Amino acid sequence: MVGIILASHGDFAKGILQSGTMIFGEQENVKAVTLMPSEGPNDVKAKMKDAIASFDNQDEVLILVDLWGGTPFNQANSLFEEHKDKWAIVAGLNLPMLIEAFGSRLSMESAQEIAASILNSAKEGVKVRPEKLEPVATAVTNGANNRSAGAPGSFEYVLARIDSRLLHGQVATAWTKAMNPTRIIVVSDDVSRDELRRNLITQAAPPGVKAHVVPVDHMIKLAKDKDHFGGQRAMLLFENPQDVLRAVEGGIPLKTVNVGSMAHSKGKVQPNKVLAFDQNDIDTFNKLKKAGLNFDVRKVPNDSKGNMDEILKKAQEELKK
Repeated sequence: MVGIILASHGDFAKGILQSGTMIFGEQENVKAVTLMPSEGPNDVKAKMKDAIASFDNQDEVLILVDLWGGTPFNQANSLFEEHKDKWAIVAGLNLPMLIEAFGSRLSMESAQEIAASILNSAKEGVKVRPEKLEPVATAVTNGANNRSAGAPGSFEYVLARIDSRLLHGQVATAWTKAMNPTRIIVVSDDVSRDELRRNLITQAAPPGVKAHVVPVDHMIKLAKDKDHFGGQRAMLLFENPQDVLRAVEGGIPLKTVNVGSMAHSKGKVQPNKVLAFDQNDIDTFNKLKKAGLNFDVRKVPNDSKGNMDEILKKAQEELKK
């Protein structure tokens, strides 16, 4: 795995690492290096060397720095000179860049490949409200993926996922990168009634992708519209299997559902680290299976797939205890 160093003036690197971890989860082979007021260039260079020495793979290192030409950059650059065939440095560190880097490590094994892949996310993560303040060229770019909206045809469903956290780091980066949707649609009656959650989700959409929150019945109506959604690649996010069953019974043509996360609560058993079930959940998955759906059990695209039949069997046994 590519090692990542976050380097900054002051504690910025530590803070953004904490933020990235909150969104994307704990990360291995990532170190924050800080230049404090009482320290000099040699101090930050020594910290970088120690960080690199702790990585599993010291041949592939990506260094994300806060400021081009600053001391952290200069010291990183002095180390880079001996490894410029494989290492990479990117300046202008921000949170979209870091999250994209975390997601890219799941499918890329080259520091330079990851560096190239995160530039657009870093730039497109800089937005402004009101939107009229945004430069015309940027506004056009941000809307490019939606230029086919209104064309004849129906949605193409690139992913349907059950995830109690809905739109979060793993979805906004790893799954979006793998499936390339033009729209992320949270399908939930509860969330559609919650203005705060609805606004947070629509604002959390990754660059170039629009996010929407709709009730289940409204999504069923949209799925039957054959006149306005041609060219639109939809990623559907559900909080629970019951909403998926309603969607399928209502006519949304899903063939596979990705089962990523189901939170534990009172009365539920947890047969693995990320999935918790009560009897209603088990019965609902059995109904989905009878309806012809396949289950893709994994958190991120690079995970190995779990066996849903075995997971449900174990959950049923634990509920009987």
